[in-house]
Amino acid sequence: MMQTPGRLLTPFLPYSLVSILHVCARFLEHPIAEPTKLWLMPALALAAVWASATIRPWPRGAMALLLGAVVFSWLGDGAAAFFPMFEDELPMMLLCFGLAHVGYLVLMWRARGVAVRGFPLWALIYLAAYVVLLVLLLPRTGTLSVPVAIYGLLLVGTAAMASRCGPVVAWGGAWFLVSDGILAFRIFTPELMPDWTSGLVMLTYTLGQGLIVCGIIRALEQREGAAAGS
Repeated sequence: MMQTPGRLLTPFLPYSLVSILHVCARFLEHPIAEPTKLWLMPALALAAVWASATIRPWPRGAMALLLGAVVFSWLGDGAAAFFPMFEDELPMMLLCFGLAHVGYLVLMWRARGVAVRGFPLWALIYLAAYVVLLVLLLPRTGTLSVPVAIYGLLLVGTAAMASRCGPVVAWGGAWFLVSDGILAFRIFTPELMPDWTSGLVMLTYTLGQGLIVCGIIRALEQREGAAAGS
């Protein structure tokens, strides 16, 4: 059954509320910012399952990839809490988010109906962004240069692949890239980044993740609706 846009968005209300709470806490540097960060991806996973519940047949393969990407994003969000055995959380954060991007990439590439066009010419801006990020960051990344370069390729790949999808997913991929770009400068050039950019990282991150998931669910719903009507 095809949902109206309003009914599709209802499952995302809990995620939206948690996101607003967390982002505001980040900007205000409130202590609740850290615990609420770990609420984000569970709320988004709930939204994905809830919003897709009426799709028949339920797209198990696509949803497995989508939920896998959300789960690995959650592990990346909480790398310090989930992997306390490591002195530095950054390598595990890069690994977990890298796997999340692999999930998104495979989903956008393989799931029928998610990608609706070829790569638009404007997506070349993502290649330029990758080159600029490497030029600016690699002199400061030290032993993490290779992982950072690989992760950056996956990040830009997700944004570029998202450009083949509908506008909601395309914007989601763009905001995810902006978020991680700001975060990279916060990590490797902290002296250049004011404290309020922490809130900006999470504002663009929550927006990007939410748009990607919402757009993909909508595409899957339209795919099954078209198949049922044919």
